[in-house]
Amino acid sequence: MILSASRLRITEIFFSLQGEASRVGLPTVFVRLTGCPLRCTYCDTDYAFQGGEWLEMDDILDRVARYPSRHVTVTGGEPLAQRACHALLSALCDRGLEVSLETGGALDIGEVDARVARIVDLKAPGSGEAERNLWSNLDCLGPRDEVKMVLRDEADYVWARSVLAEHRLAQRCAVLLSPVWGNLDAARLAEWILRDGLPVRMQVQLHKLLWGGGAGR
Repeated sequence: MILSASRLRITEIFFSLQGEASRVGLPTVFVRLTGCPLRCTYCDTDYAFQGGEWLEMDDILDRVARYPSRHVTVTGGEPLAQRACHALLSALCDRGLEVSLETGGALDIGEVDARVARIVDLKAPGSGEAERNLWSNLDCLGPRDEVKMVLRDEADYVWARSVLAEHRLAQRCAVLLSPVWGNLDAARLAEWILRDGLPVRMQVQLHKLLWGGGAGR
């Protein structure tokens, strides 16, 4: 956990197409923070668990400004594991940027700047981290936010369907279901969604379709 509000440990800052959520396909600047308290079985960004580079806030903002896009995604790892993430999100918004936050949902999102679109990744049982979901986060969600659930198999889908109904998620915000790359066939997930008439959006990871199975751009 960072004690300073002026610097963060950064794994990478890069420019690519947004591969997930409702902003899929948009040219986006990604700021990937280092560190994560979770260890999901299918994680494709484990290179961000450690290492990285300490950068001052102004350096991060200057690097983001080099790219020709108003869309910025702060991701990880788990970005909220660093206290200074909140200051970074607000600073990006202050520059007039469209900012989204990708968070694993185990940490409180209640203090995130209201201008930020929060994409909360609820962990299904197949992740091995479902017990870490902070369910009180759902009470913070609004129309600009999104819930994502990554599903490994049909048991995960049944779980997601139950969560969707129990918490009335579709009445709170957009809900996205995604197959674990290389585990669950996307066509099968599509068939289940259509069969049950779920009020969700199915997504596949555009960046992996374009550039392969890793998390990169």
